[in-house]
Amino acid sequence: MTAWDRVPLAMLIREAKPGFACGDQDEDGIFQIRMNNVTKHGELDLTKRRRVPRSAPGVEKSRLEPGDVLFNATNSPELVGKTLYFPELDEEVVYSNHFQRIRTKSELLDSYYLSKWLSYQFSLGVFAGLCKRWVNQATVSKESLLALKVPLPPVAVQRRIAAVLDQVDSQRAKRREAIALVDDLAQSVFLDLFGGKWSGDRVRLGECLDFITSGGRGWAKYYSDEGARFIRSLDVQMNEVTLDRAVFVTPPENAEARRTRVRKGDVLLTITGSLIGRVAAVPDVAEGSYVSQHVAILRPATERLRPGFLARFLSLPSEGQRQISKAQYGQTKPGLNFEQIENFMIPLPEISEQERLLRRLAALDEVRARHRVHLATLDELSASIQQRAFSGRLWEREAA
Repeated sequence: MTAWDRVPLAMLIREAKPGFACGDQDEDGIFQIRMNNVTKHGELDLTKRRRVPRSAPGVEKSRLEPGDVLFNATNSPELVGKTLYFPELDEEVVYSNHFQRIRTKSELLDSYYLSKWLSYQFSLGVFAGLCKRWVNQATVSKESLLALKVPLPPVAVQRRIAAVLDQVDSQRAKRREAIALVDDLAQSVFLDLFGGKWSGDRVRLGECLDFITSGGRGWAKYYSDEGARFIRSLDVQMNEVTLDRAVFVTPPENAEARRTRVRKGDVLLTITGSLIGRVAAVPDVAEGSYVSQHVAILRPATERLRPGFLARFLSLPSEGQRQISKAQYGQTKPGLNFEQIENFMIPLPEISEQERLLRRLAALDEVRARHRVHLATLDELSASIQQRAFSGRLWEREAA
């Protein structure tokens, strides 16, 4: 074979094995990597370590070794294909049945290079196209995974490619950490400004709303190439309505459309599905949009409650998000109803205090925006380098 032949993954590995399911927990047990421990950026998240009994069936066959590659074969459709290069940890680790553990033939395929290539395929949406879908879940079969053809330069070149990509990924991770720190600081500013007032009197949110509703069904038939913006649950991020992947509609002239039309000063809250609880004040550019059935419109009585204050409060993990988590109903498809939302208890400082908080947070928003611009630049650089690397345009002479 030539240096840049594309070879089926099945020919380049020693094994690909799923982990095991275990419903039992044991505080003194062995750490089991689950779906939430692997980020979509291919990083290991250790904030929650679920431990299972060491005597559980499957433990012995599912131990991880440094250099193993974990492919997330089962997840929600948008997350199938997350890939982790397993590093050395200070304890024994096993993995769940949602992953395939891949061990390569190291003389042919470097495992770190493979993890970078699989992550690149994930970013391109390859696995979203391969997966079989059920309600809120999807899977990529082992056969489909092993049939993928991997570009195969010499191992030394593979390692150099992985090292270059690792440098870019490191910079991207640092920028994401900086954004997270700004978000944490914003929460601290909110809590510090009001201090002990959290323990004081609160009011029902419903007493401070002029209007509450959610979108209707059947809007797909109104989709168009241009027109009014249509806001779906995935468009509502925490304290932000994204402008990416915009969908437009030509709305009907009826009461349903008038009811679900977004105004300046509204607050949007996702109320169903896996994205429940994300909240954002409506930016000026989104005024006049319409919302899907998965998004609620909260219209504050602005003489008492500023939209930005409400959105920030509902986004706080220790406050609004805690109430949202407690209120959710349904096991397979959690959701919030209007009564539950109206019963959220919120502090209600004077309007002048609310505005003082929002001015301070606006300064942090500017810092966050600059970090995001830099992150977007790094993302573009990473995509370009990956495309060149895996197509053979990097180190062409060495690979020839």
